[in-house]
Amino acid sequence: MYYPVQSRPVRAFVVVAAFTAWLALAVQLLLILQGRLADQASLMGGVLHFFGYFTILTNTLVAIVLTVAARGGEAVSFWLRPWVSSGVTASIILVGVSYSLLLRNAWHPEGVQWVVNELLHDILPPVFVAFWWWCVPKGALRARHVLAWMVYPIVYFGYCLLRGSEIGVYPYPFIDVGHLGYARVMVNALVILLGFVMISLGLVAVDRWQGRR
Repeated sequence: MYYPVQSRPVRAFVVVAAFTAWLALAVQLLLILQGRLADQASLMGGVLHFFGYFTILTNTLVAIVLTVAARGGEAVSFWLRPWVSSGVTASIILVGVSYSLLLRNAWHPEGVQWVVNELLHDILPPVFVAFWWWCVPKGALRARHVLAWMVYPIVYFGYCLLRGSEIGVYPYPFIDVGHLGYARVMVNALVILLGFVMISLGLVAVDRWQGRR
């Protein structure tokens, strides 16, 4: 099912949201590369570091969906299938909730980094939820879609463990095996996955409710 954005105000909202998402991602990458240059470290390593964060990967998915929706037209797109964009919605909600509960007090960015941090964690998640509410057709989701959505965070977690075992660096403190050990990290991951499932089931319930309306 394809959902071209017809309303001019809504399309303007989607265009601005897409631009903001890409801008925030670009500035964050630039900040990381500047830090790597200052440390005389590998720029390619900086790019890998950038894409090693669930926040970055998920906001990239957000930017892609918004961009495709903003283009309009009649061509069917994978990214505009309701179950796909709804899965991205569940993931970006997890980004915002996890940051507020687990990471907000762990560091204190300043200046441009603070602005980018706010955009990626606090602004774009509710913006994309609004996009989902207004633009994505409702009534097509089923509980089985949650199983498909779970693949993304599970694969990401496996990648983090594999890469961390190789280089000894983990993107988030709550999955840092070096400090917490595998048992604690697995418990943390299961709790976060449970939160993701609850978020996903909530989206399915809202989708079914709106579909009946």
